[in-house]
Amino acid sequence: MKELVEVIAKSLVEFPDEVVVTETENDKAIVLELKVASSDMGKVIGKQGRIAKAIRSVVKAASSREDKKVIVEIR
Repeated sequence: MKELVEVIAKSLVEFPDEVVVTETENDKAIVLELKVASSDMGKVIGKQGRIAKAIRSVVKAASSREDKKVIVEIR
C-alpha cells in the first residue's frame, strides 16, 4: 500500500522528491502518512478534497484483501 500511495502522490505533485510516505501499524489498522511540500498540498487534496477522497478510495479497494483497515493521512 505504501508504494501505491507514493506512486499516486508523485504523479500529482510538482516536487516528487519531497513526497514521503510512512507506514505505521497497530492492532486494528495500518496508517499511511503522506507528506508533501507545502506548495503541493493543494494538488494532493484537490478541490473540496476530491483527490484526497479518490486516493483513499483506491487504497481502500486495493487493501480489501487485508484483514486490517488502511487509513491514509495527508500532512
